[in-house]
Amino acid sequence: MKPVFKLGLVAAGYVAAFLVASAVVAVRIANTSGPDAQASSGMYAFGDAYLFVATFGVLALVPTGAALYWLRPYRQFWVALSALGLGIAITGAAAGILFALGRHAEASSTLGAWASASVLRILFSPVLTPAFLVAALVTPYVGPRRVLFAATVVELAVVVYAGLVWFLPLFFDRATS
Repeated sequence: MKPVFKLGLVAAGYVAAFLVASAVVAVRIANTSGPDAQASSGMYAFGDAYLFVATFGVLALVPTGAALYWLRPYRQFWVALSALGLGIAITGAAAGILFALGRHAEASSTLGAWASASVLRILFSPVLTPAFLVAALVTPYVGPRRVLFAATVVELAVVVYAGLVWFLPLFFDRATS
């Protein structure tokens, strides 16, 4: 298969993921256009944006996996990707630690401000976790595979922490009410 055809397939996969994610968001907007959505338009807009990113991220795993499969013979690529993945995962761990330390701090304090900003990085962990996992499964080299699996575990830990802190209290508050 020629490299131009491979590149075209990957690009078509990303375009398809973009179109499907756009359609999912359009359906959500069509179904949530009542007074609640008007009253909380900023919250709904953020939810729509996050839905798009999450949907696109999941669907883009297919063309990304294909591209990574075709890049298997290039060891330097895998070494660079694993180093980049580990660096990104470290930012996720730092964001989780920062949030844990500063979530009860005053918003006007430096720690409180950084903890509030760290939420944005934490929200990308559910998208990055499967991306790192796909890369780890595709690489033919042991060293980069271990590093990418480590990055996957770190991002998964951030996802689990966020789930425990943000969503678990919702279930226990309902049970005690």
